[in-house]
Amino acid sequence: MDTSTVPEEGWVVEDGTLKHLSNGGGGDIVTKQRYEEFDFEFEWKVAPGANSGVKYFILEEERRKTIGHEYQVIDDEKHPDALRGPKWQTAGFYDCFPASNRVLHPVGEFNRSRILVQGNQAEHWLNGVMVLSYTLGSPEVLKAVAKSKFKNVEGFGRRHRGRILLQDHNDEVAYRNLRIRHLNR
Repeated sequence: MDTSTVPEEGWVVEDGTLKHLSNGGGGDIVTKQRYEEFDFEFEWKVAPGANSGVKYFILEEERRKTIGHEYQVIDDEKHPDALRGPKWQTAGFYDCFPASNRVLHPVGEFNRSRILVQGNQAEHWLNGVMVLSYTLGSPEVLKAVAKSKFKNVEGFGRRHRGRILLQDHNDEVAYRNLRIRHLNR
């Protein structure tokens, strides 16, 4: 990710982290390149009560919506979205699948995450443990999408080339050690 084009408000680079300030505005940070099969590792921490996420397979939509698969980054104990249930908690595939066997560091401390997509297999990792695995385009995924808010989004749940995004959810979140590698080149 190119931090030389960080939005002029909302996001700051300090002490080796890319940080979104609470109520800072600025919008999402989106990669210039598109990725289809990739290995993306990153570290993150949220402030108490904060919500963010890393989206991938971003679909280009009208009205500049940023719809994509989301690795949820959130305070599971305090944010209202996380209190809805496991599909909206840390490392889950937002509104589709929960993560399992999660070991989180306390809010305010960095966690290590990874999103790995090889072929049609997608994996979410948290602190060195694979916590979610799903097969893109599978009946299981399409059934989960049909029950989600993405049910009317054409192509959602399938692999395609798309951008990766760090979400501005208007809360304080910090990212560092962002490393992404194309796997299909």
